Amino acid sequence: MTRATVTLQRATTGRDERAEMAAEVRDGMLGTPLPSIPSKFFYDGRGSALFEEITRLPEYYQTRTEEKILESIAGQVVARVRPSELVELGSGASRKVRILLDAMAAARRLDGCVLFDINEADVRESASRLAAAYPGIEIRGIVGDFTAELAALGPGGGRLLAFLGSTIGNLHPREVPPLLRRVAAVLEPGDGFLLGLDLVKDVERLEAAYDDAAGVTARFNRNILLVLNDRLGADFDPAAFDHVAFYDRENAWIEMRLRANRAVRARVPAAGLDVRFDPGDEIRTEISCKYTRASLEGMLQGTCLRLEAWFTDPEDLFAVALLARAAAGGGA
Repeated sequence: MTRATVTLQRATTGRDERAEMAAEVRDGMLGTPLPSIPSKFFYDGRGSALFEEITRLPEYYQTRTEEKILESIAGQVVARVRPSELVELGSGASRKVRILLDAMAAARRLDGCVLFDINEADVRESASRLAAAYPGIEIRGIVGDFTAELAALGPGGGRLLAFLGSTIGNLHPREVPPLLRRVAAVLEPGDGFLLGLDLVKDVERLEAAYDDAAGVTARFNRNILLVLNDRLGADFDPAAFDHVAFYDRENAWIEMRLRANRAVRARVPAAGLDVRFDPGDEIRTEISCKYTRASLEGMLQGTCLRLEAWFTDPEDLFAVALLARAAAGGGA
């Protein structure tokens, strides 16, 4: 049996990733009206493991609902797009990715898979797992920030790009159209882009998904401070902060914060920060935007992407949108 070929590359060579992280953290922590930490820094080894635990919680409907949608549509998506290469933004050897790879293999179209993520350890581990599961294909891992460095993928053609898990919701709405334009630039006519979207729904159900009874999401949220400690030499005490999650109806997003439960002083040497928090002061760590079909179509205007198909579950909890490249200057 032919072994899978695995290669690993960096989206940008010669960069100082620690300095870039320090600059982003500094900008966020000095921001107004409240300090923030970019949510992409959740995902060190501990953070990734905690998130996997979150996906199995009873309150967290997103993962299992998206999986069921993908099970029902994978065959028709592959028949429609006819891809030979799957690209996943946010690397993983998860069941969702394998649903798509299995459908491509069943159609005798699976030649390669690309995993693109900021966490090198996750990329390496996922590539190794997929190599064992799909011998004979080419697997390429790209380490970088796919929201800014998507051009590292190179030209498209026979490509199905997948951005699942409602991760697009972590981007501020003003950041979404530029990302979609960059996606369009790496697609050829006929290529496909599968996008997972958490939908607007009952507030109680939304908030429960981000504040589970077992406290796993709280540990995940506080772990971002440990990431700063590990990577930037900070001295945060995560126990000094409480987990907060609430739905902002006006913006249609869940917001996660860390709230100081006592007076706190923390230093982040690599970022040149010495910050103080009074009891009740907060740090925003994540937004998770919730979509409707209409709001997505509004985002597509001027991105050179059009909506080809819209798939949901019976309760309209979650959607998977199939997008394709449109004529230059086109939208939905």
